[in-house]
Amino acid sequence: MFGQIGWPEALLFLLIIIMLFGASRLQEIGGAMGGAIREFRSAISGADEKRGKSEEEEKKEA
Repeated sequence: MFGQIGWPEALLFLLIIIMLFGASRLQEIGGAMGGAIREFRSAISGADEKRGKSEEEEKKEA
């Protein structure tokens, strides 16, 4: 039904989003999303580090 989106459709979509939210609001949304992604990545890497440490401690005890 919708098919692939080309450049003209993507630009039209971007213009509509800018008109709805405004350029300054889009900057705030982008910054918040970037911060959330950074926090998510650090949480994932922190969980991996904790898991790695617990496995090392188990190996030392065995």
